[in-house]
Amino acid sequence: MSGGFDRRAIPAGAREWRWALPDGHEIRRIALEPRPGAPVRGSILFMPGRADFYEKYLESMAEWAEAGWHVSAADWRGQGASGRMTANPLVGDIADFSIWISDLAALWQDWVRSAPGPHVLVGHSMGGHLVLRGVAEGAVRTDAVVLSAPMLGFVTAIPRFIQSLYGRIMCGIGDPGRMAWPVSEKPGSPLDMRQTLLTHDPDRYADELWWRTARPELELGPASWRWVERAAASNETLRAPGVLEAVMAPVLVLAAKRDALVSWPAIEAAAARLPRGELVVWRPEARHELLREAYPVRGQAMAAIASFLARALPPKTS
Repeated sequence: MSGGFDRRAIPAGAREWRWALPDGHEIRRIALEPRPGAPVRGSILFMPGRADFYEKYLESMAEWAEAGWHVSAADWRGQGASGRMTANPLVGDIADFSIWISDLAALWQDWVRSAPGPHVLVGHSMGGHLVLRGVAEGAVRTDAVVLSAPMLGFVTAIPRFIQSLYGRIMCGIGDPGRMAWPVSEKPGSPLDMRQTLLTHDPDRYADELWWRTARPELELGPASWRWVERAAASNETLRAPGVLEAVMAPVLVLAAKRDALVSWPAIEAAAARLPRGELVVWRPEARHELLREAYPVRGQAMAAIASFLARALPPKTS
């Protein structure tokens, strides 16, 4: 519970359903309507990270709905409750990140038909990477973008310039769909250290474990070596000259300098290349999941988003 909000229950009035992508693969979606009587601000589509599921972000989604936004979210293909891409349901796998970009384009096209504008696209971690790439490549056209700890590089001892090559080698010496690491969110990290990588808030971390038990289909473990190699290649795609410079939408980037999963230098460099980019940074007080952090960080993150949207998309005056 937080301020009376039950993080372990789907909000009353929310709609959950399954929706078929153009190739027939079904993904899971959720929608929350604005608080009755609140001036409607527009619509937000939230896309979670790797091994994530939208239940983890119900609290933030409900706050945006309370502020007058139509709010939607979806689990990526092969993530959350949107099926799996390998026979082992615990492995996160994808043949290429371009598949997710195409999925995002199809989802966006369907969503904007009924979602009143202006339209805001929000992504966390891997979701932030895919959101930024989708916007940069013109797969989606949005009025504003918010990126929470976007996966634009990895925290790893392997130098950036050989990460994709290393991934290809590992794919070539065994099954590319096998787990790239045994447990947790980071290679070599024991399971009981997972919380220390994600958030300072033990209660919000416990919420995630509760949902994984309540809805076992959400359980997902390490990524495959194919995912690792394709992720490194996709990061290089975003680093290419002119790609991020072509993003004309206003973009808010939220990041933690001490993030142990995604590269802070890569985020800083990318934010500087965005023509209308804004960067908000936390230091030791924040870990990877800024929208699920302890007080006051989470409050600061939500306030930064609200301030950004108020400036980028000012409320209409009657």
